[in-house]
Amino acid sequence: MFYQDKTLTCKECGREFIFTAGQQEFFAEKGFTNEPSRCPDCRAARKARQGGGQRRGDFRSGPRQMYRAVCSQCGSTTEVPFEPRGDRPVYCRDCYNSMRVRSYR
Repeated sequence: MFYQDKTLTCKECGREFIFTAGQQEFFAEKGFTNEPSRCPDCRAARKARQGGGQRRGDFRSGPRQMYRAVCSQCGSTTEVPFEPRGDRPVYCRDCYNSMRVRSYR
């Protein structure tokens, strides 16, 4: 497909910016169907306001909340990244990994 540079208007600041043919090709390769609605400056500012573009589940968003629990298999105290509810077993890392290895055999 042949792409040509397009002039778009930023929905935040109202300035015009160029959506280059190369950017259009990149968007098409990634399967993006919408054109950018913000200019590069407004996109960068928005990304910075939202924590640098990192999602909440990303490791760089800060330390993960851990909860104390007792392993249902060996009885040792462990920490898990979810709050145990009591209706399902909770395993320490060693017991969990040994169960995973057995299930693949």
